[in-house]
Amino acid sequence: MIRLKLDRLLAITMLLLNRKRISAKELSERFEVSQRTIYRDVETINQAGVPIVSYAGNTGGYEIMDQYRLDRQFLSLEELQSIIAGLRGIRATVGDQEIGALLDKVGALVAKSEQDPIAALNNQLIIDMNPWRGEKFGKEKLNDLRTAIRETRLVSFQYMSSQSEYTERTVEPMGIVVKGFNWYLYGYCLLRNDFRVFRLSRMKAVEVLNRTFIRKEETLEKLSYGWGKKEPPACIQLILHAQPNVRAQVEDYFQSEQIEELPDGSTRITAYQPDEPWLHGMLLSYGPSLRVLEPPHLAAIIKNKAKQIVQLYDNEH
Repeated sequence: MIRLKLDRLLAITMLLLNRKRISAKELSERFEVSQRTIYRDVETINQAGVPIVSYAGNTGGYEIMDQYRLDRQFLSLEELQSIIAGLRGIRATVGDQEIGALLDKVGALVAKSEQDPIAALNNQLIIDMNPWRGEKFGKEKLNDLRTAIRETRLVSFQYMSSQSEYTERTVEPMGIVVKGFNWYLYGYCLLRNDFRVFRLSRMKAVEVLNRTFIRKEETLEKLSYGWGKKEPPACIQLILHAQPNVRAQVEDYFQSEQIEELPDGSTRITAYQPDEPWLHGMLLSYGPSLRVLEPPHLAAIIKNKAKQIVQLYDNEH
């Protein structure tokens, strides 16, 4: 019981450090205790030296005084190592001097007697978000976009669609998103008059304009499902048969419960996937080692594309 209370007290303190203001009602619902218990908890935290201010009224609640900070003793070596590993991964990708300075500050929290254990932990975890294809990913482009976001300046660029067609775009940049090993710009597109997500590798001739804009209330947390689409994409049920030699690729992409191992070592895959053009390329990447059993229309598409590939090489002779 005492341990549960201590955990709750620490959790309340962490919440208050990361929130401008939070009500007793919200705290009681979050921790599933009465508001009277929350009042006692807040008083206990105050007595422990954490300065909590109470505000009355409809918008009232609790806040921690602005200048208060947690002492280093609340961070374990493993937690510090996780922070350092994450910061190093970001610095390696964006080359940000500010991240380097922050790393130095975090490193200063480590006592000399702890430096050897921290160094050993750093060799156990590396975060590297650079693509395998190398540095052509474009640190300069990323840093220009971050500057535009910070200074609320419009950006213009040529954007290539999934159909390899270019359009000129002017965008109010909102934020940078890393998803599925790719980097994206999230912003309000003046051409489409709507929020859109742009893959950085498809953005050419990026220019940060002198024109500024008033940032809209939309946040990255509200990024809609389907990356800018109003509705999730329609999905179809796939039934696939894969040969043993592509088992590793199958397990890299599909979930274990979607894979059934057959007596001959091959696998039967049952999964739902969006019915979109990129799916055809993904299935073709397995070559002759994967066959589409269902749906029939998808099998026909893959067969037709395979024929087109053969014709392409036949036409060379």
